[in-house]
Amino acid sequence: MAEEVIILKDLKLVPDKYYSYTQSLRNSKTPIVIDNGSFTCKAGWATSSAPNLIFKNILARPRKERGKKDGETLIGNDIANIEAVRFQLKSQFDRNVITQFNVQEQIFDYTFSHLGIDTNGSINHPIIITEPVANPNYSRLLMSELLFECYHVPGICYGIDGLFSYHYNGFKEKTGLIVNCGHHTTHIIPVIKGTPDLINSRRIDVGGYHITYYLHKLLQLKYPAHYNAITPSRAEELLYEHGFLAVHYTDVLKQWSDAEYYDRNVKRIQLPYSMAVILTPDQQRDKRREMAKKLVEMNARKRDEKLAEDEEQVHQLLMIREMIEDGEPIEEVREVLKSHGLKNEKDLKKLITDLQTRIDRAKSKIAAASHNASHVEEHVMEEPKLRLFKNKIQLPKEESISKAWLKDIYKKRQDIIDKKAVRKQRRQDMAKRGTAASLERMRLISQLARKDKRDDDFGSRDEDWDVYKVINKEGGDTDSEEEQDKISELEDILRFYDPTFVSSNTNEEQNPKEAHQLHFGIERMRCTEVLFQPSIIGCGQGGISDTIEFILKKYPVQTANDLAENVFLTGGPTKLPDFKERVFRELREMRPLETSINVKLSDSPILDAWFGAKEFANKPNFNEYLLTPEMYAEMGGDYFIENSCSNMYCPLPEAVQEPEGLSELHTEM
Repeated sequence: MAEEVIILKDLKLVPDKYYSYTQSLRNSKTPIVIDNGSFTCKAGWATSSAPNLIFKNILARPRKERGKKDGETLIGNDIANIEAVRFQLKSQFDRNVITQFNVQEQIFDYTFSHLGIDTNGSINHPIIITEPVANPNYSRLLMSELLFECYHVPGICYGIDGLFSYHYNGFKEKTGLIVNCGHHTTHIIPVIKGTPDLINSRRIDVGGYHITYYLHKLLQLKYPAHYNAITPSRAEELLYEHGFLAVHYTDVLKQWSDAEYYDRNVKRIQLPYSMAVILTPDQQRDKRREMAKKLVEMNARKRDEKLAEDEEQVHQLLMIREMIEDGEPIEEVREVLKSHGLKNEKDLKKLITDLQTRIDRAKSKIAAASHNASHVEEHVMEEPKLRLFKNKIQLPKEESISKAWLKDIYKKRQDIIDKKAVRKQRRQDMAKRGTAASLERMRLISQLARKDKRDDDFGSRDEDWDVYKVINKEGGDTDSEEEQDKISELEDILRFYDPTFVSSNTNEEQNPKEAHQLHFGIERMRCTEVLFQPSIIGCGQGGISDTIEFILKKYPVQTANDLAENVFLTGGPTKLPDFKERVFRELREMRPLETSINVKLSDSPILDAWFGAKEFANKPNFNEYLLTPEMYAEMGGDYFIENSCSNMYCPLPEAVQEPEGLSELHTEM
């Protein structure tokens, strides 16, 4: 096994900075480009060289605690520790479709404020935003409603992220097959001579989220002792740092069964852990002294606070008594007495007397506490006494403990542990059929059981083994409680006289560092196989290769060959090692012999959709594809202007009015 141990990065998100809203941007109609992905949101100006903002498309709304104000809503990179608020995370997406527009509104607020836009009541820039393939009209309607009626944008342009990425990589007028692997879904889109064939496009409900989820569960099942330490964030880090696609899954699966291959390829991941702190007697004494001092200070502070409250209350009551002596109006005096929970002057005098007694007692306690402080320190300075044991062991009377005596104690403890280990091994041997110990015991049992001295075949039949298992409960000897008590007693003595001693009843004391290590082996490729075999996680859909084959069969031979000759991969999970090689191998197996196959990976699988949308926004005729507020009011919320990277516009069916007679009949019924 490789000696290198990989330390988890556990990177904390860095909050996004606020950009300045320059005068040139304020006076222009520069489009805002938003790649609204279900995992990350990329947003920026169409004039920027890269996205100004890249953040996770989530928000965390802390739970309201009784008696406290609502916590601040955190969005994207403002969430420093995602695992701390994992159960308060919210997303606007249901799979890859936006359904929670109250969350989307807060995401937009975060985006526009960090871009520096400070105009009052409106965003004076057109928006180009991505959406999934076959986005429901109702979802688009609500998006247009939000942007037009809440932010008063001058125009909106919609487009598909996979098509933007395809065009940005130089395939505008070419025939090809796009494999767009997202966070929740994977879309396969055929493009014929630059025009997307959305009718024959297909969606697979598997993506990066499902890979991470499956890996998370695999590691938790493999290491139940570290169930809480294996978090989704760490599973995600392991996936994209060390995961890969197996080009030949079954062949590589067999290789992992070989011990040498396993040792060469397994990754050792170090989980965070804390070492047990062993204190010396002097450190223990200092700690006790410090704790006693803190306790004394805490009690003194409480007494002082209580004394101040009592003195303030006595002061108020004395003022009331003065009011009575000065002959203040009776009604006013009664009101004051009632506000202090008193009925008459007698109760007032009694309460004053009680409070003064309590104050005198508290002052005497404070005076005594300062006198007893030195006594407490002397008590703490005393050495802890070793408790008396029922099996008395001769303790040396000298102050310096001899090494020979300690060595003898260690030897006595180890002898008992060795005896227990021998008995444990004997029990294990007797539990296995065919071992020398079990055969010998069966022979002895058979000799005792038979009446005559003829040859006995007890043990040669399966039924004999069942009888033996009933007879052999513990395999002979059992660990005695006396021995365990003896070990505990010896360990107490060693712990008292040797601060470096660590209690353990096993022969080998496990290194805490090694105990908190994960062996990340076959899981590296097993989790990613979900994309090609969704049945692994219980999904009844076909994988990427099955869906590609299904789509290619819908076209004539020449068109199918052209599609296979230009397969384009985009989306976050496609950057996993050997993803491109796996798709090529699957195509080679399904396509006829000597068919030309070419698979190209996007230059930047995560950012190319944003760059493609930016390139589209900088076209001279971009304004022709903008949906304006006037069009929105006239054509309806689901309307949009089609472009080379958008969905097809399929208007909502018109509402059918009921015949007058039918409506009257319903009213009568």
